[in-house]
Amino acid sequence: MSNSNLFLYIGKPIKNEYGRIIGKVASFALTPSGKFEAIFVEFGDGQFTKQPMDTLKFNGAEVTFVSKIKNQAIILCDQIPLIWRKDEALKDLSDKRKLSQELYQELHTSFTGVLALLKKEAQVIIDEASIEIERCREEITSLAYAIANLEIEHEIGKVDEENYKSAFTLLQDTLKRATSERTDFELTKSRISSVLLGESQDSMQKTKTYAEQVNVAQKLPEPPVVVYVKEVGKAGV
Repeated sequence: MSNSNLFLYIGKPIKNEYGRIIGKVASFALTPSGKFEAIFVEFGDGQFTKQPMDTLKFNGAEVTFVSKIKNQAIILCDQIPLIWRKDEALKDLSDKRKLSQELYQELHTSFTGVLALLKKEAQVIIDEASIEIERCREEITSLAYAIANLEIEHEIGKVDEENYKSAFTLLQDTLKRATSERTDFELTKSRISSVLLGESQDSMQKTKTYAEQVNVAQKLPEPPVVVYVKEVGKAGV
């Protein structure tokens, strides 16, 4: 993408992966050679931050903010089993006496150290995913109450049909996004937890990769989530 095209995104809204507008493009940071290094984002709460370029995707007129948690989880779910396999291969070579004990110990210590760091990073991702899951659950609960109260006010005639339909559609769309977001974070937490528990590589190869599972989950139609406090015919939906 040319520099001029990227600058055309200044002022454009930024959505997360679930269609929620979270901010807008403020500007870009470039290296002396003209390479795009980072993007300045103004979030909806007024916070102004500098983000790496790989945290956003530019597709046509749309700008999408990519979840840092999901991206890091994908990387860790690849790296941890890879380092583990290398350490196992190293042990096999040592057992076959293809390596000196001194060289084996040096490489083994290196792999063990890298694994320990990666596992710490993975635990941080698990904790962050748990926080996001709880946030989504609280939002879903609040939305359910909002829909229930809307239904009640409509039922007793305090909300007219036009405003009722508009509000109901808005709440339902938001509820679907929150549900999809929670599902993604739960999948992220489950997958990386499995890696930390030492799931064997043979077993992992028989299942779809983490990224494939996320894509499949996002393509599945969302189950309707509707809260009713009266008969369907009377609600007009």
